[in-house]
Amino acid sequence: MRAVLFDYGEVLCRPDPAAHQKLLDIAAIDSATFEQHYWHDRHDYDLGRLDGPTFWRRFGDTVGRAFTPAQIHALVETDVLMWTTRLQKPMLAWAATLQRAGFATAILSNMPFEIARAMRQTFGWLAGFTHLTFSCELGLAKPDPAIYTFTCDQLDVRPEDALFLDDKQVNVEAARRLGLRAIQFHSVAQLRGELDAQGLLQVLPQPEEPEVPA
Repeated sequence: MRAVLFDYGEVLCRPDPAAHQKLLDIAAIDSATFEQHYWHDRHDYDLGRLDGPTFWRRFGDTVGRAFTPAQIHALVETDVLMWTTRLQKPMLAWAATLQRAGFATAILSNMPFEIARAMRQTFGWLAGFTHLTFSCELGLAKPDPAIYTFTCDQLDVRPEDALFLDDKQVNVEAARRLGLRAIQFHSVAQLRGELDAQGLLQVLPQPEEPEVPA
């Protein structure tokens, strides 16, 4: 085991509830309707085929809302905040521990340009990762096998020498088909159990629950 690849959303961060509520308020729709349509064009957004304003105009079309330019701007900015303000500090601490122990680390995440740009401008801890694979910058997105192969190549590791963590089972299964060790992430405690069950705690440090600076 030479490398660990982290998804970002729902692994290194969680969506911020206050920002989520603000999106509902701006769009003037209920949570169920929002969730039903939020992901409809998200894959194209993550691939960089859409910019933020276009994504939210399309969202408005699907829910029957004609957003003003000011509302579009607020939706873009609030969406960025939703995915950048509630970091999973225990997971960031574990990534830093892996880095100090000499393991290669990468973030392999589907995300749009606006979020990737905000992360690069804000998060100094990104410099600790060996490589950052953001779908919008590559024009590839999980579960496309090419994005996993690309990331392993950037780390100069074979897939079988890498561990991949993601909250979505479809992405985990795609990684496994390429030979990566892959775990569907739910919580730090669950991750510890999975690592132990697979015998990986014999070679990897154990994830704990410390606080680290955001």
